[in-house]
Amino acid sequence: MHLVLVTSKKTIHILIVPQLRSRCGLMPRILVLYYSRTGNTEKMAKAVVDGAKSVAGTEVELNYYVPHEELAGYDAILVGTSTYHHDMPATIKNYFEEVAVKNVSLKGKTGAAFGSYGWSGEAPKLVLEILKNKFGMNVTEPPLLANYTPDQTGL
Repeated sequence: MHLVLVTSKKTIHILIVPQLRSRCGLMPRILVLYYSRTGNTEKMAKAVVDGAKSVAGTEVELNYYVPHEELAGYDAILVGTSTYHHDMPATIKNYFEEVAVKNVSLKGKTGAAFGSYGWSGEAPKLVLEILKNKFGMNVTEPPLLANYTPDQTGL
């Protein structure tokens, strides 16, 4: 499956090459996994899900937590996180540390990141580094970032 998350300041486009399907000919499964303390990143996550669901033949799930072992069952994982104190929240960091400890294989899967921030916006970039360098995922860069509350043009 090829998933391309094309981002700009105005829109999120999710394109899936229709003739490519996940293993065994099943519909590609996309997980939008997010953490949001203020609700801003949650708004973005819901917009990403709406975009992904607009592509026929995909199964899309929105969740703030999925058991670590279940990640291997998705073809694409899109992670939303806000930035706090120039870093990702401990919840996200600890989650991916546990995924690594449990040796969950994400190699070759598609990954992307998005999130809101107040001053710096590093967290989604750090998530992409983890997805790419630690888990061997094919990531879409750059991440989608929204300063503070995403407005309609940012969703």
